[in-house]
Amino acid sequence: MNNILSIDGYKAVISFDPETEMFRGEFIDLNGGADFYASDVTNLKQEANTSLRIFLDECKKRGIEPKKQFSGKLSSGSGTCFSRRS
Repeated sequence: MNNILSIDGYKAVISFDPETEMFRGEFIDLNGGADFYASDVTNLKQEANTSLRIFLDECKKRGIEPKKQFSGKLSSGSGTCFSRRS
């Protein structure tokens, strides 16, 4: 079973939330949060595209690199977070 969805080269991990009875996706390797929800696969893909587009547009407006930069050092902290829930 493959729980990864790829949109324009960005990968999202997909899970099922039994409380909401919806699929949830969250893009990985971004400098902030971009998640999305839908009750079926077709809408999940549409929501993923919308969530990613909003995230990338905000990064562009703010002059922020959307992908995490790996320096080789381990650190903790919170990045910029944009999320959309339908």
